Amino acid sequence: MEKVVCVKFDYDARAYYLSPGDLNIKKNDLIVVNFDNVFFAGKSLSDVYELDNKNLNLPLINVDRIATLDDINTYNNNILLSKDAVLYAEKISKKLNLNIKIIDSCYSLDNKQLFFNFISDDRIDFREFAKKLAQKYKTRIELRQVGVRDAAKKIGGLGPCGMKLCCNSFLNGFNSVSINMAKNQNFALNPNKINGVCGRLLCCLSYENEVYTSLKKMMPKMGTKIKFNDVVGDVISFNLLTESFVLNTSDGEIEIKLGDKYEVIK
Repeated sequence: MEKVVCVKFDYDARAYYLSPGDLNIKKNDLIVVNFDNVFFAGKSLSDVYELDNKNLNLPLINVDRIATLDDINTYNNNILLSKDAVLYAEKISKKLNLNIKIIDSCYSLDNKQLFFNFISDDRIDFREFAKKLAQKYKTRIELRQVGVRDAAKKIGGLGPCGMKLCCNSFLNGFNSVSINMAKNQNFALNPNKINGVCGRLLCCLSYENEVYTSLKKMMPKMGTKIKFNDVVGDVISFNLLTESFVLNTSDGEIEIKLGDKYEVIK
């Protein structure tokens, strides 16, 4: 077991497990980390707790310190500077006719690095763009192209369920989601119903897919002939959530539960 704290940095959509050392870090504390002699401030997403070593990529990076008052003031000031940097970057990208959308920017705590996250459908030469940004801000510029799902995670919003986006609230990564998951759960394949605000398939399609897959294995296939209470019919539909299927017989439709006694006619 290893003592860890989960930390999120503004420049990245992912969360990281770090070693707290002897620091008594609490959830929502601002902490400072030294990455290759560049200092970054991040927010702790948890108190210190223990995690099995097999779930970690060891060795862990150490937390340098809990943010001081000066660190907090610098961090808050950098947020304001970063907003201005986004406006300037958008202005320069338009002058250079670059087909990109700047998502956000972030300074390292010591101002040695300035990150820009952007999305673009094109392959773009950013050398002139990065040069002009470096001339303006006199620091190392790092441009990061992110996907539309990463952009949604950083920007946030409300999903079709009316709740805060999963990616922006509790997901630390993105699971693979396929159209087969929507089919497996009998969703109408309407993009407006199965796509999220990012335009990609809803992350939540993966949450219950395993349950639906297991239930489907218990169900008779469509068109199967079933004998139930001396009546024979064909399976025309099923409801996985109620664990039942509908039989079309000469006497009309009959709903049968999986727990009911019936016979499959071969």
